Amino acid sequence: MIKNIIFDIGNTLLSFDPMEYLEKKFGNEETVNTLYETIFKSPEWQSLDRGTISQEEAVMRFCSRQPSLEKEIKCIMGNWSEILIPMEESITLLGYLKSSGCRIYLLSNFHETAFEYIYNKFSFIKEADGMVISCRVKLLKPEKEIYELLLNKYSLEPEECVFIDDFDKNIEAARELGIHGICFKDAKSVYEYVDKLNEEQAS
Repeated sequence: MIKNIIFDIGNTLLSFDPMEYLEKKFGNEETVNTLYETIFKSPEWQSLDRGTISQEEAVMRFCSRQPSLEKEIKCIMGNWSEILIPMEESITLLGYLKSSGCRIYLLSNFHETAFEYIYNKFSFIKEADGMVISCRVKLLKPEKEIYELLLNKYSLEPEECVFIDDFDKNIEAARELGIHGICFKDAKSVYEYVDKLNEEQAS
């Protein structure tokens, strides 16, 4: 039986579309593309997820790279976590799985500042039975060590777990350790996947 459901956060429980955010905020295509590449596609963005650089240091590097956009960069880095919006069907799914007896875990690549923001803002984050957040353990998906850390920390059996993420590469890494996984498209698909696994394991 499936006993444990492991959720990613971004674009699984909370929508995250930085390009749309930038387009609404700045409009100018060249400015939007430059800011997107400078911030969201930068090595520093991954370093923030890994917890090896502070937000202040990242902002300083972004601004030194694009000094003419310093005001815009500081605005984005001060407010971007506000674009993390709860995905209502996913939150309903989480509640359903928890009420059906599954334990809920979070495994996500996340910045410390942003995670503190969502932890304090959204009650469903606190409902998880456990979590491993990249910036706190200095590991990133799809590195196998971050999955092993979650399994070992909470004494989970891989075959009793389902991992839900929006990137195939992260799902594949979980499957290599024996964890069931589904790339998130919509909540309905997850319901069906978990039900099918339980039926197969019961037969």
